[in-house]
Amino acid sequence: MKLTPLKSNMTEIEIGDKTILFSYKTPVAYHQAGVGYAKTNKYWSVTTSKHINQWLKMNGFDASRGDQLKEVNQEELDNLVK
Repeated sequence: MKLTPLKSNMTEIEIGDKTILFSYKTPVAYHQAGVGYAKTNKYWSVTTSKHINQWLKMNGFDASRGDQLKEVNQEELDNLVK
């Protein structure tokens, strides 16, 4: 497991083949090698939405070139870190 603080209240954790984004203390998005990106379908706040978008951009996600972003239930993200 690797913990990387990115910005204030924005952190990512690598667990196996997944990199999970935390906004404050909540997992809100992840990338899985060979599978792609997913984000929560729950709206938390403007700041958390910005964290997700910044993280996607930092990691090279680009919807204009066909990258897919799957929306998942918050429970799925919570279960990744239990």
